[in-house]
Amino acid sequence: MTDLTTHQASRNRLLIALALTCTFMIIQVIGAYYANSLAVLADAGHLFVHNSSLFIALLASAVAIKLAKTYNDGYKKAEYTGGLLNGLLYLSIAVIILLEGGERLGHHGQGHDLNVNAFAMSSIAAVGFLFHGASAWVLYKGRKDSINVYAVFLHSFFDLLSTISTFVAGVLIHLTNWEVIDIVSSMLISVFVLFTGIKVIYTCIQGLREKAQLLPDVEKLEQSILSTEHVDSVHNVTVTMLDNQLTVGAHIVLKHHCTNEMHDEACRLEVERTLMKGFAVKQCVLQIESHDCPDH
Repeated sequence: MTDLTTHQASRNRLLIALALTCTFMIIQVIGAYYANSLAVLADAGHLFVHNSSLFIALLASAVAIKLAKTYNDGYKKAEYTGGLLNGLLYLSIAVIILLEGGERLGHHGQGHDLNVNAFAMSSIAAVGFLFHGASAWVLYKGRKDSINVYAVFLHSFFDLLSTISTFVAGVLIHLTNWEVIDIVSSMLISVFVLFTGIKVIYTCIQGLREKAQLLPDVEKLEQSILSTEHVDSVHNVTVTMLDNQLTVGAHIVLKHHCTNEMHDEACRLEVERTLMKGFAVKQCVLQIESHDCPDH
């Protein structure tokens, strides 16, 4: 499977996961209203940010497929900007839920009943277990193909654990009639969301503060490689910074007589010397292909 095909397959898995989690998020919001459960609402807020992050990842993935030859650090800056927005969303939702939880806790301390529908709360959590389980299963199958899919899979797995926690909280409320459990559960979820948001914001700010380095134009790199003796064509050129070093990747198709004479390694070294001389490229990931490769 080629990199681009793998990328598209990963995107399809993310789309399925997004459809599943968005559907359940709507169920949670409606259910939180009827169950009067802050824990369910907190989980819905957490899921909203999760879905927004997933949506941004899908947008970046769609752009990457359209511009497959230009994966570069510009995409990282875009990801950091989107991540910063998501981090701020995390903080906002966490603070809102914590404030609401504090207010409900105060009312409960004054003797007011919370009127939490424990049955509805547990039922929503049980439905969520099915949705998150399906999402995690879809992502699990593609976790090795994409770091983004792997990250979303881990998030879905933790969402799965969260539904179990909410289900148990609903059962405990039903058995003990301690409605304060709903507030405690919501605040625990909110604290987790709060720390996650802080971590995301810190990471994104660090990424955005990194000194932007001007990368060579992909077309100029292609022309330079094509000017090298023995190279018939070049495709899938990528340029990025890896470990603070300019790194170029490319698929190079050699001329027919080069394939027959089997001096692939000599041609590779010549391309590396050309890139080093013209663009100070110190790291190359070159895939040498024969002229009669069926894909070209």
